[in-house]
Amino acid sequence: MSITIDWLAFGQVFVAAMISAVLVVGFYALGLRLLVRAGRAPVVAPADFTDAIAVVTPKELARAEKAAAKAARKSPLTEGQKRLALWAAYGSFGVCALAVLGGLLLILFNH
Repeated sequence: MSITIDWLAFGQVFVAAMISAVLVVGFYALGLRLLVRAGRAPVVAPADFTDAIAVVTPKELARAEKAAAKAARKSPLTEGQKRLALWAAYGSFGVCALAVLGGLLLILFNH
């Protein structure tokens, strides 16, 4: 019994995976950056786990929310620029979702 490897197909899969990973991570980072520029810095309350390594106290969470609100007030952008940054952030997240959906569709229907 002989096993052969199709190296061209392996290379194609590797290149496609690298491109899609860079695309998803890059657009997600761009979306987060645009959200911050729009004055909508995401502040996420930590989940309560019994075996959590780092626990954020309510005081620290309030301080983070206060810092995010202060950064939103200090933004040099006009309201129109903030609105444009917000819509661009949503567009960036949409590109991420489309890339993931496209990958899933390739896996499901291209076998």
